[in-house]
Amino acid sequence: MLNRLVTPVLLSALASSSAFAQEAFEDRVANWKEGDVVMPAAPAEASLQEFFVSASSPNRFMFDRDTLTVGADQIVRYVLVIRTPGGAENVTFEGIRCNTNERRIYASASKNGEWVPVKGSEWAPILDNTYNRPRAALAYELFCDGPAPPRSVDEVLRRLKSGYGTVASPMQGGR
Repeated sequence: MLNRLVTPVLLSALASSSAFAQEAFEDRVANWKEGDVVMPAAPAEASLQEFFVSASSPNRFMFDRDTLTVGADQIVRYVLVIRTPGGAENVTFEGIRCNTNERRIYASASKNGEWVPVKGSEWAPILDNTYNRPRAALAYELFCDGPAPPRSVDEVLRRLKSGYGTVASPMQGGR
């Protein structure tokens, strides 16, 4: 008899706490405001960290460890460097918002290393397609733990040190 009374009460409490948590999350997302964005220094070769993107891509994908930050606004910001086998390079300053699974490109580096802001830069969903695969790899393998606040810089660097998400770690996402 007690079981019949307790079970509906527990189920009701669970449902309402889940609804409360969802509502609190939606309020945080709706009331979120992005902090000021400061362009970083140009990436240094010594601080570039290669990470695994795809076995089918001949390109090398790296981010600059020295530019990796997690702001008070919960945005992971970093410099992304993509190199082709022929030596061409694409360098961008980007952000990932783990809570909403979005990414934003703030600026591209010119040949002389100066940042050129991207016109009309807005938050966009991280789609796991060819163009966005580097961002998806960073978000899903290193920076984020689902739709939650991002991992700390220390945690990301610890994961990299242990081989997670790196090129040399095929069992954990590397090639």
